[in-house]
Amino acid sequence: MSNSELTADVFSGLSWFRKDRVESARVMVVGCGALGNEVLKNLTLFGFKHIVAVDFDRVEPSNLTRSVLFTTEDALLQRKKTEAVAERMKAMNADVEIQTVYGDIAYDVGLGLVRNMDVVIGCVDNRWARYCINRLCMRAGRPWIDGGIDGLEGTARVFRPGENCYACNLGPEGLSQLARRMSCAGIIRRNEEAGRAATTPVVASVIGAVEVQEALKLIHQEQLESGELTSLCGRMFCYEGQHLTTKTVNFNAYDDDCAVHECWEPVVSSALTPQYTVADALQQLRQLTGDSSPHISLNDCFVDWVESRVDGRQVQVMVPGRGVADYIEQNTMLRGALLSALYQHEYRLIDDDFPYQELTLGQIGIPAWDVLQVVTEHGDVYVEMNRT
Repeated sequence: MSNSELTADVFSGLSWFRKDRVESARVMVVGCGALGNEVLKNLTLFGFKHIVAVDFDRVEPSNLTRSVLFTTEDALLQRKKTEAVAERMKAMNADVEIQTVYGDIAYDVGLGLVRNMDVVIGCVDNRWARYCINRLCMRAGRPWIDGGIDGLEGTARVFRPGENCYACNLGPEGLSQLARRMSCAGIIRRNEEAGRAATTPVVASVIGAVEVQEALKLIHQEQLESGELTSLCGRMFCYEGQHLTTKTVNFNAYDDDCAVHECWEPVVSSALTPQYTVADALQQLRQLTGDSSPHISLNDCFVDWVESRVDGRQVQVMVPGRGVADYIEQNTMLRGALLSALYQHEYRLIDDDFPYQELTLGQIGIPAWDVLQVVTEHGDVYVEMNRT
């Protein structure tokens, strides 16, 4: 019996969900830690065949107590989490097509890739990452599921364009913490100080199961519309393991004036890739838009030099804004300098006046398969880069 025949028998009757719908669905999982491990495991066991896994981290020994897809060898080698989970998923089901993105959801995942998904599942531990997932999904018109875990507690929520928006649910305190790459309530820091793990495999398993259950519902739209299924959209599932209680509470907000859930449409296809130079990209955009001077609006800025506020010394950096801190640490002239002590010269709009026309789109920070927001005299045009 071949691998495909064997997996067809194994993954054919796990539930009443339609097998063809599951096999054709495209799912992105953002975050491959404890919660992401459970979600990816469940998707694979259900027979999902088209999965994208996103994470910028590597396996550490502390991950091994709560992450079913990681091994001791992964931790010793400090393997990319995306690489490790992909290998284990293929071992469970040889037919799964797993695409990995070793990068940051805020900058390294193109909107075009999200547009190709049916649903996105968030397994992250901070508000900023959730905000970025929400922004991408709202722009792409795709639903997403959020899970959060802390100790013996966990939550799950569903957000759908036109119905529920994560950004609209954030209060002033939440908005003020968006730029902090830390657990929403300082979970990691608090638990490390107390000498305990931030969460357990039990709560990760519970919330991961709920997230996948909600994903299955979202790809069965007819059953949702008929009332045969009920989505968690607009509500929050709460699990508390210490006293074994669960509840579902209202969690719904959608402000029509919120710029975050503006849907980017219509989208125009193009031959552009990250390998195109700025000069060549602008030339093609002139042809696509009919505008003689289009401007590319960057999601992240491009920084060409930084200047010390102390002595006025300038150092050329030539990196996207997200790479400035790493550049400073690696540069002997700047190492140890505080970002607050530096002024950075940056570009957020790229046009014919951009002085580095020979740089590629990738070099100025535009990821593969992105959708460019192009500002023209007739309004914004959304241009999707080539999928190859």
